[in-house]
Amino acid sequence: MSTSTLFILNDAPYGNERAYNALRLAAALVGKEDQQVRLFLIADAVACAKAGQKVPEGYYNVQLMLGKLIRKGEVGLCGTCMDARGLTQAEMTEGAMRSTLAQLADWTAQADKVLVF
Repeated sequence: MSTSTLFILNDAPYGNERAYNALRLAAALVGKEDQQVRLFLIADAVACAKAGQKVPEGYYNVQLMLGKLIRKGEVGLCGTCMDARGLTQAEMTEGAMRSTLAQLADWTAQADKVLVF
């Protein structure tokens, strides 16, 4: 029987390390047997899924970290938050899907654990 964990990220990808640490934990968890991981990006966190991120050499890249999660889990993006920031689905990392608050509510109801960063 698998365990379902939902991560909800609120903060921008850079500026503090909340998104970085959430993605590190989610990646460690998704790599374990019998774990289902879902990630919902809301507010400024939708920028974590922006394609084409270029960071200084040696600095973590949130887009690459997110890509690893997409391969084994599900990533939803708050559509209202994307609109507020002028982001379109075409600009986002492949596999990170525009979503809704209703989807977040469903994922929350289905999750065994919900972690908010």
